[in-house]
Amino acid sequence: MVFRRRDRRSVLRTLADFLYPRGGWTRAFLYVKHRLRRLPDSPERIARGIWAGVFTTFTPFYGLHFLVAFLVARLLRGNILAALMSTFFGNPLTYVPIGLISLQTGHFLLGTEFDDRTHRSFGGKFVDAGRDLRDNFIAMFTDRDADWQGLHLFYDEVFFPYLVGGLLPGMVAGTIAYYLSVPVIRAYQTRRKNKIKAKFEAIKQRAEIEADGVPKAD
Repeated sequence: MVFRRRDRRSVLRTLADFLYPRGGWTRAFLYVKHRLRRLPDSPERIARGIWAGVFTTFTPFYGLHFLVAFLVARLLRGNILAALMSTFFGNPLTYVPIGLISLQTGHFLLGTEFDDRTHRSFGGKFVDAGRDLRDNFIAMFTDRDADWQGLHLFYDEVFFPYLVGGLLPGMVAGTIAYYLSVPVIRAYQTRRKNKIKAKFEAIKQRAEIEADGVPKAD
């Protein structure tokens, strides 16, 4: 195939690139920022897409952030591509503080608390929920009894508080990103438009000079 990678990456290389891109997170951030500013849309629509993408990173739907960002952007009539690219706000460097903020806010609003008396950590309860899903799926085709204890505990102590608690900080972060993005994108688009206009003017002037220098036929 023409577009197939010649150097196929191993699973470990793919995981390493996800955790830390080869060019570093600074370069990746600058690339996303550059692409967002060059999107062919109004600053407001692009900023609404950014709002959707940033907000989505505060939801517990890991693995589905693209889909959630797409739906939120459609609802807000924002730029879809901007929403998808802005989910980059959630990455291995920010997921831990985002998760802690969302989870603590959720338990505060619900009047509950994260119970660590089961000797299972935040990540451990994720693992238990995944194991329950796997084992109970297998139980559908075998004589094994289904056990939903790990998944039930995960929903009560992690997923639902995370979902509730992520709404407020997600909206705050998205709104900040919106109001920071609009003037930056507008200034960039204006500057780029002026540069393009100046180039056309220069080409036009050069063509006129060359035309004036051509001797006219009798």
